[in-house]
Amino acid sequence: MKSKTFTLITAMTLLTALATPIRLAAQNNRDHHHEHHHYKLIDLGTLGGPQSFGDGFHGAGNISNRGVAAGVADTSASDPYYPNFNPLGFFQDPFVHHAFLSKNGNLVDLGAFPGANSSSVSFVNENGLASGQSLNGTIDPLTGWPEQNAVLWKDGQIINLGTLGGYESGAGVVNSHAQIAGFSGNAVPDPNSLLGLGTQTRAFLWDDDHGMQDLGTLGGPDAFAFAVNDRGQVAGFSYTSSLAVDPFIWESGKITDLGTFGGTFGVPSDLNNSGQVVGQSNLAGDAVFHPFLWTKPGPMRDLGTLGGDTGSANAISDAGEVVGGSDVQGNQTPHAFLWAQGVMRNLGTVGGSDCSSAFGINSKGQVVGQSFDCANPLAGQRAFLWENGHIVDLNIFVPPRSNLTLIDVESINDCGEMFGSAVLLNGETHAFLLIPRDENHRGVEGCDYSLRRARQRKARHLATCLAGRSVCHCPGGAIGIAFPVSEPRNATSCCGN
Repeated sequence: MKSKTFTLITAMTLLTALATPIRLAAQNNRDHHHEHHHYKLIDLGTLGGPQSFGDGFHGAGNISNRGVAAGVADTSASDPYYPNFNPLGFFQDPFVHHAFLSKNGNLVDLGAFPGANSSSVSFVNENGLASGQSLNGTIDPLTGWPEQNAVLWKDGQIINLGTLGGYESGAGVVNSHAQIAGFSGNAVPDPNSLLGLGTQTRAFLWDDDHGMQDLGTLGGPDAFAFAVNDRGQVAGFSYTSSLAVDPFIWESGKITDLGTFGGTFGVPSDLNNSGQVVGQSNLAGDAVFHPFLWTKPGPMRDLGTLGGDTGSANAISDAGEVVGGSDVQGNQTPHAFLWAQGVMRNLGTVGGSDCSSAFGINSKGQVVGQSFDCANPLAGQRAFLWENGHIVDLNIFVPPRSNLTLIDVESINDCGEMFGSAVLLNGETHAFLLIPRDENHRGVEGCDYSLRRARQRKARHLATCLAGRSVCHCPGGAIGIAFPVSEPRNATSCCGN
């Protein structure tokens, strides 16, 4: 289960470096002999505005095993609250944006509460139920930002899940039984409010029979939940009596403190259907943090690092394989990792960048994430796929005449379909799908079911321009050095031949 749900979770759990838009550079050489399927790239477009998003940082969701993706897209309507926005489930945007569902590129606007209100999605399950939040047209009197309420989209309708007596709530994952984990404010003033709501924040589990149920805390005033698995187990984090923050798992009315590695801060990032929880925990002194894996009855297991000081686990498969990011030895820069059967594997980087992090893994052990430049992360993101020991820059699947650069993939389903974000030449962001052309996707138009090498043998003598640079596609499939447009070069000279 991939459960990074909205902006808050991303900000609190991805303390290893993440990033945003664009640089083109040389393809990593380690995939030289790897063969893989062709993919069809689908630009999902928008709901009438300039941008859409397929990554957790912008409140987007995931892609189910039935190929339904959940994301967020701008409409053409101006946001009446701009530049004021709710940081708990939304992003600053001059346009009203709505949650959407998409299959094979067809966007369905999930809408929002009546009026010029934005909505965002957290998760779509295998039954097509989507969870998230919508602004309700009111300003929170305690925070001054637009109020949001947790919602469920079901059968074309938006259902307000309400609150626990406060002004705001937000929904995380919805499981196959239509149970939803989330957070809500109550009416009790709280000077140490976990989310800055001015009142206590409480974790909840919602279902049709019981409504919104307060799950309690670990002794402190506040708690937050975001993930529920198909067994009804809920993962979150809570203040303890000392106002330290510890991860927890809730099951059948009992909340269990998962502990920490001696520090005062630990948060989970994912929960699988076996009840295993992963995340990060500070060590004693709170100077560094490590990724953890908790398996009942505990204690949590320190997964270690790739030789550096810090690391964070971002996702776990039902088989117990863990992915995330960890500092490497010597330079303290994070690389994506896969941890399985007690061994942490460095997945490397692509595009000539020096940092990476892994965000998602499916049942086949395929890993997705992002590679970026540590020194200037806003200038160098590349989406990657790792499989069978090889890491691939997903931009090799972008058609030569496309104006997209794939910068991020956070979700891959068990069919190998990927959902992420790409940047256009003008700097705007669009959500995208990558659909493998394989035996499980016979209906994909123009399919080529043959395998291809990650570095193609056929030369592509076409240069495309991006942000004032000309990028050459070289023999072998590598992407050549970028030169200023004022120095045009053909593919031969660009590649140094």
